[in-house]
Amino acid sequence: MAASGDATGQDRAIAIEAPVAIEINGLGYAVLMATPVDLNDLAYGFVLAERLIDTPGDVIEVAVHPVAAGTLLRVTLTPDRHHRVADRVRHRVSESSCGLCGIENLEQALRPLPALSVSSNATPAAILAAAATLRDHQPLARATGATHAAALCAADGTIRLLREDVGRHNGFDKLIGAMRRSGLDWDGGFALLSSRCSFELVEKAVLAQCPLLATLSAATTLAIDRAAQAGLPLRTLVRGDAMLAT
Repeated sequence: MAASGDATGQDRAIAIEAPVAIEINGLGYAVLMATPVDLNDLAYGFVLAERLIDTPGDVIEVAVHPVAAGTLLRVTLTPDRHHRVADRVRHRVSESSCGLCGIENLEQALRPLPALSVSSNATPAAILAAAATLRDHQPLARATGATHAAALCAADGTIRLLREDVGRHNGFDKLIGAMRRSGLDWDGGFALLSSRCSFELVEKAVLAQCPLLATLSAATTLAIDRAAQAGLPLRTLVRGDAMLAT
């Protein structure tokens, strides 16, 4: 519809948002609302963010099964990781009953983060350059206007790898999973996300040993606090020729 109020017919692609149920070592673990592409990458990134694995070798198999209601993602981890899965399933069941209640659940929600052992060589100019070209690497966003992007950027701002999803968390999990599966490292670069900077994204970055996290929108207070605790540099509100550094 135009500003004048006149309406014309037009065909347009629509982003897919569908349930993706994740089963780990035979246990129902989570249901995500996600874009059902790059699901193997999603699985690897998800189990890393959940602290269920230490290395990609802890994943034996990822099987993708289309079902009537969406997609079932069956992940098999090595037997020595099963106790982590069972422990997290127990906490997640208690969390789902009434939200994050009780000291045990609060401790699970804000578990200590490891300190970063890597650093980025990216300059502000490189971060702005990556942001300026981000949309060129987003075919789903250009077609639908409804997906987030997570990009692995070189220190000079070149976008090396990108994943998209309707969910910002899923997009970052897909990127990190793709990196782990292909053996890519940050190499002094950074992550650039099209979303706001939430504490969950900070935690994913730290657990993936990302040396710097940049986002197009602002950060929350908890994201800033969690990043400071782990020593993760943040660059937020990356727009035009400016950004915020925390």
